[in-house]
This record gives sequence, structure tokens and C-alpha cells, in this order.
Amino acid sequence: MTGRPPVPTHLKIIRGNPGKRKINNREPRPVGDLKEAPAYFDDELRDVWTYAIENAPQGLLKKVDSSVLETWCCAHILHRRASQQVRQFGVLVKSPKQEVPIQSPYLPIMNKQALIMLRCVDHLGFSPASRSRIAMGDAPLSGAGAWDDIATG
Repeated sequence: MTGRPPVPTHLKIIRGNPGKRKINNREPRPVGDLKEAPAYFDDELRDVWTYAIENAPQGLLKKVDSSVLETWCCAHILHRRASQQVRQFGVLVKSPKQEVPIQSPYLPIMNKQALIMLRCVDHLGFSPASRSRIAMGDAPLSGAGAWDDIATG
């Protein structure tokens, strides 16, 4: 997909639909707050999951977001482990055969996991930039609510 990501319907309504594009009155509204970590998570992953759930805005993460949060948690742990190895052994290490300095094998792992985490935080609303694009009302968006009244009004 190219171009800017689509603006959620409720944001178009709040902003007055400046682009005058058709409002999607049938936009899906996920239900079920995300709470419990997956059963296969170990204690370390479960701690990261719990941290994310406790520090995300209440009601933001829904059950449908679980796969993105799982990916973020796994990438977070792998990034942490690789970072610890880079700190311990340095960015450059001696190659085993020629004993010349080479890049640490943990550095690409650390960088790849950082990229994965950055992609996930944008979807989950964990970064300051992504949070600025989220507007949460007092009323839930499921069923007939305040947004439905505004959209049909």
C-alpha cells in the first residue's frame, strides 16, 4: 500500500471531514479489550505484555490487536538480549579465524528487532507520533453510540 494511511472515520467526523470524502458508516469496530498474555509466553514475555497492557490507554488495545502486540513483545525481548550482548562484547569483535575486527553478529539482530518494534508501535499507538493521531472518546465505539449519531446526523 502506498501513500498516507487512511484516516479513521471517527477522526474525520471530529475534524469535520476537511477532504469531503465519503464517510464509511460501516467501518468495523473491534470489541473485547486485550488483557491476558498468550499461554505460550514465558515469564519474561509475560512481563513485557503486562507492561504494555498496563501503560496503553485504557480501551485502546482490542483482542484483534493481539498478534501485533505479540510481535512487539517478542521483538522487544530479542532486542533487549541482543543489546546486552553488544554492550558486553562491543560493536566490533574478533573474527574466530583471522582474528581481525568484524561487526558483532548481535548488531544486525538488534537493528532488525528495533525495526520490527517501530512498525508495531505505530499500529499499537505506543509512540508519541502515533498517539497524536488517536482520538478516544468517552463512549465506546461499538454498537449504537455517539459516533453513530454524529455520522448519521
